Amino acid sequence: MATSSTANAQRGWELAARAGYAVSGVLHILIGVLALRVAFGSPAQQADQSGALGTIAATPFGATVLWFSVVAFVALGTWQAAKAIAGVSPSGAGSGGGAGERAKAAGRAIVYAGLALTALSFARGGGSSSSAQTADMTAKLMRAPGGRLLVAALGIAILAVGVYHVYKGWKKKFLEDLHRLPSGSAGPVVRRLGVIGYVAKGVALAIVGVLFITAAAQADPSKATGLDGALHTLRDQPAGVVMLVIVALGFVAFGAYSFVRARYGRI
Repeated sequence: MATSSTANAQRGWELAARAGYAVSGVLHILIGVLALRVAFGSPAQQADQSGALGTIAATPFGATVLWFSVVAFVALGTWQAAKAIAGVSPSGAGSGGGAGERAKAAGRAIVYAGLALTALSFARGGGSSSSAQTADMTAKLMRAPGGRLLVAALGIAILAVGVYHVYKGWKKKFLEDLHRLPSGSAGPVVRRLGVIGYVAKGVALAIVGVLFITAAAQADPSKATGLDGALHTLRDQPAGVVMLVIVALGFVAFGAYSFVRARYGRI
């Protein structure tokens, strides 16, 4: 009986964690839509997680969706934390826990914990600008001993993550995550969604990293404005509107791919 109860609890945890990928897919699609509005100069909420969550909050069933998002992100974050500690997923699936895999799981745990907290803020009727929060955090880091170096190091780390996303998309490494699909069975649509989505998100993250490095170099926390600032920066470049439209559609593609990962992916 105890074994059966444990198995059911673990299965429920896994389903909730998979829902976290689906919720992430919704957020990416909304970010893509908001970025399109930025590209064409329409007034919009911020083109980042806060803007996407604010859009959800404004819908008739927004509060319910936000509370569901909190639960899903907590489940996914704790799953990744357990994977970082044990080296394998709580279900026992996946390869042994090398240092690199554990580090990536720990990083994902932090990301999803942050998303859970942000969603919780909106679910409770609050919520604030991610850009302002990022700038405030950067200012606090800069006031610490060696703060500018810390901000620069953070920027380099985010830039590296962005480059890795581009590599993962271009080389189709994301297909390795879809372990519940028979080998080679991912269709052309899934492949295109993954390539476009990962490359576009990688470009956006790389710009975020560059903005942090710029903030450190100029000792100006306001330069670090997160994803929304990165997308506005991209829009203001030569041919920026076209590039931003491509990146925005890439976020939509990444969101669609996330639904596939929620069903068939390794967590």
